[in-house]
Amino acid sequence: MTRTKKTWSDFSAGQQAAIIAVGAVELALAVTAWADLARRPAEAVSGSKLKWAAIIAVNLVGPLTYFRWGRRANG
Repeated sequence: MTRTKKTWSDFSAGQQAAIIAVGAVELALAVTAWADLARRPAEAVSGSKLKWAAIIAVNLVGPLTYFRWGRRANG
């Protein structure tokens, strides 16, 4: 079975809109997480800020992981 790469025009208008929407949500979450990490004191972060900055870069999972486990409750 050979696979061919799809180009943007191969997707329907609905698929294109869904891809853009998911990308926008992913980008907004990452930017929000990085901004929170930058403003939050190191004592209010569970572990290294550098480690969390890298984790946030991992697709949709990174920012969600940071918001769940990266911030301390009193921070």
